[in-house]
Amino acid sequence: MTRQAPMLGALARAGFADLDRAARESTALSDGAGVPLDGLIEAFAGAADPDQALAELRRLMERAPDEVTALLADDGSRDRAARLLGASRGFADYLLRNPDQLAVLRTPAPTPPGAEAAAAELVDAVASVEARGADLIDAGARVLRVRYRRLLAQVALWDLTQPDAVDAVDTVAAGLADLAGAALEAALLLARRVVAREPGEPAAPGRYPVSEVSATRLAVIGMGKSGARELNYVSDVDVIFVAESADEDAAPTPRALDIATRLAMLVMRVIGEPGIEPPLWEVDPDLRPEGKDGALVRTLDSHLQYYDRWAKSWEFQALLKARPLAGDAELGARYAAGVAPKVWSSSSREGFVESVQRMRERVTEHIPADEVDVQLKLGPGGLRDIEFTVQLLQLVHGATDDAVRQPGTIPALAALAEHGYVGREEAAEFSRDYRILRVLEHRLQLARLRRTHLMPTDPADTRTLARASGLGRTAEELTTLWQSTRRRVRGLHERLFYRPLLSAVAALPADGLGLTSDQAAARLAAIGFRDPKGALAHIGALTAGVSRRATIQRHLMPVLISWFAEGTDPDYGLLAFRRISDTLGTTHWYLRLLRDSSDAALRLTRVLAGSRFAGELLERIPEAVAWLEDVAELRPRPLAALRDEVGAVLARHADLEPAAKVLRAMRRREVLRLALAGMLDACTVEELGHGLSDVVEAHIDGLVRAIRRGDDGIEFAVIGMGRFGGRELGIGSDADILYVYRAAGAEPDAAHTRALKVVSELVRVSEDARLPFELDANLRPEGRNGVVARSLDAYRAYYARWSLTWEAQALLRARGVAGDPALIDDFTALADTVRYPERIAEREVREVKRIKARVESERLPQGADPTRHLKLGRGSLSDVEWYVQLVQLEHAARVPSLRTTSTLEALGAAVEAGLVERADAETLRAAWIFASRARSALTLWLDRTTDVLPVERTQLEGVARIMGYPPGSGAELEDDYLQVTRRARAVFERGFYGVEPKREPTRG
Repeated sequence: MTRQAPMLGALARAGFADLDRAARESTALSDGAGVPLDGLIEAFAGAADPDQALAELRRLMERAPDEVTALLADDGSRDRAARLLGASRGFADYLLRNPDQLAVLRTPAPTPPGAEAAAAELVDAVASVEARGADLIDAGARVLRVRYRRLLAQVALWDLTQPDAVDAVDTVAAGLADLAGAALEAALLLARRVVAREPGEPAAPGRYPVSEVSATRLAVIGMGKSGARELNYVSDVDVIFVAESADEDAAPTPRALDIATRLAMLVMRVIGEPGIEPPLWEVDPDLRPEGKDGALVRTLDSHLQYYDRWAKSWEFQALLKARPLAGDAELGARYAAGVAPKVWSSSSREGFVESVQRMRERVTEHIPADEVDVQLKLGPGGLRDIEFTVQLLQLVHGATDDAVRQPGTIPALAALAEHGYVGREEAAEFSRDYRILRVLEHRLQLARLRRTHLMPTDPADTRTLARASGLGRTAEELTTLWQSTRRRVRGLHERLFYRPLLSAVAALPADGLGLTSDQAAARLAAIGFRDPKGALAHIGALTAGVSRRATIQRHLMPVLISWFAEGTDPDYGLLAFRRISDTLGTTHWYLRLLRDSSDAALRLTRVLAGSRFAGELLERIPEAVAWLEDVAELRPRPLAALRDEVGAVLARHADLEPAAKVLRAMRRREVLRLALAGMLDACTVEELGHGLSDVVEAHIDGLVRAIRRGDDGIEFAVIGMGRFGGRELGIGSDADILYVYRAAGAEPDAAHTRALKVVSELVRVSEDARLPFELDANLRPEGRNGVVARSLDAYRAYYARWSLTWEAQALLRARGVAGDPALIDDFTALADTVRYPERIAEREVREVKRIKARVESERLPQGADPTRHLKLGRGSLSDVEWYVQLVQLEHAARVPSLRTTSTLEALGAAVEAGLVERADAETLRAAWIFASRARSALTLWLDRTTDVLPVERTQLEGVARIMGYPPGSGAELEDDYLQVTRRARAVFERGFYGVEPKREPTRG
């Protein structure tokens, strides 16, 4: 035991976890190789995982005892073996498959070879393969892969033996990219040998005369990390293939393209298909024109024509790092020269802003929820955050300054700092953060020679990563470093892209940073500002001076600009914010809210940049900004609470004019509350309809009470009709109403006169220039030709003698909203006799259908597309409502649950009563909700009411964003609406008209 204790202590200090096993196996290895035990333990102390290094050496000892014994006899070889095997089980497996490659550990690793040296070695290896025919491709692929991994092992050994992995990572990444290019070069040579048919050889599929193959020029263009010379140990290599004929007589262009396509397919097979020696990595050509659907190989002219005519903005962003990687260097250089001007002018292309927003979304898109916090590449604060920001800055400023046109992330950051586009301090800080993240990525992939970007969650694995990277001695140290790096990187976009904008409007730029106004304007234009110079003026006004407000807004402005840029109309958003700040800027709560509540500030920018309707109201009621701190403040207020407030207003103001003024202001305030709720998803469309209807109901009730103070000799009531009666109002909806009165002491003529006076005053005092409000009485008997207010007896007589079916249908949504309760009850009882008939004649059903057909043909505005009209179009609101109302007319007398003014409640009741199939009801409900949401969204976006889904892309985009779609989804909204209404129309025609709709071709 006394001899064992010092040994266990030495093993513990070396980093072994399983001391007993390490003692047994290290002793056995020492005895078998005849190497001093102390020397072995000292070597293992330099390994990332000493237990793994020991276990892999034992496996290799069994496979190749002589070679391993020779290795362990040399101090340097022993140290290199421990470092490589302790960091990479993948390389241990490679050496077990190929023990003759153990010699790679015998000499110190050289600096990673350049592209030419690596290509020469791999090409020589492939050229030495003497197989022929079908055997050549398999034998050549194995030789290439084995030799590639030997060179890769040398890069790994050099990397693992450097004193500081962070300082070495640029050299390693460049070496890996050069090695990948060399592998492609060698694979292309092998492919040419396989494809070329010498004179006298028999013809065979996929083989061509050697003269034709020689006349075929093929260039492999590296994209992404390979193009930027910042590749990982195991990464897909993104490529584009471009070809041409060197001799039209020997191989016409179509023939050369066929040959080049065969060569490209073989290159991908040599590199990436399963074999005796595992594949190296995937050669990914999906960034080519038209992606997976496009030709694998094109001519240079075909590429350039595509980029001129059809390419999307993101494709130019992908080309930012393009460079010739293998194959015909001259053709590759012409390709790079041809696409470069298109790349650097892409920021001025239509749709660039949407593309940038999409690119930003792709940073975290498709990450499984359980991987977000461990994603080194795509997660928040990961590599992609840095790369996105740097590329965006390059695309914006590279349009006018070729100094920042660098393919690599680190060189690009340096150039941006050198030329004043970002601060030197920030560039240095984030360059180091980027290198730290790349080191971690390299070590993760080195472990198994597999593509991964997930940080370990097991403490033992984290400790191994810490030792392998040299970034910490323990798991805790590495975790602390990684999390602090993530936090800094999460703020990168704000610090590098938005904060420098302040230098363009400040007197004294800091840290050598001084964007000119033109440069700042270009940056703002690139993220969506249509008037960047005007935006700069607003930024300057908000941040100028030494006041507390200016100081706080200087700190906040970079983040606020980024949030405005995410909206559909950032120019208006920034302007409205300036106006609100000018009004509230000195109030303590406003500054505190902006400074301390990032959620409230984000909600404010979202509202202002997304809705002129809400923005205009907020400018008039700026104190409502305080609601944004707590979304619960935006929830619709109960009708009872609104009525209580109305009662308090009437108690304070005995005169009509001041009372009406306060009630109008109350309505504006509550409509704003609900508009904000709709913008910020604080309520459903049904809750919004109830809330807006309750606000209008309380408003009308308050005005009627203010007008009718005292005994006027009549009973008077307002009956809600249409969507108001159904509690289904949208933003900007009119209120359909009827007026009814009954004499209560006054003579009939006097009672009528007094009722008309109440109506006249109600219309007058409800008018509001700041937020228009219309009381629409056109659903009254005889329509516009009828008297505006009738007595209850007159209504009874009219409905008994003259009532038409459409009037009974209109009464289905009649609901008393203001006035004398007894009169409301009596009117409701009268309406029930009309709208819920014991039976409805077939003639009356046909009349309903005839009127619906007339509405479709006559009431649509001239030239309006019936597929896009949200109210009267096919499958839209009117189809759903008329369908439900016909069911009510036919069955409500015997099905009490159908006696409701709500469309959706009646639809649900029809399902429960077995009158409508559940699937059909779901289709109708979906169309009704979609159209209702779209109508309100249109008003919020345009600040005016309209019922037609816009065709213009910008308008569609504004509506889509309010409805919760991601940036650039206007066309998706359009497709969704057309699909949901097409399905609803089919249900409507079958259930309402009783006909099966014609099948129409579906759109792909």
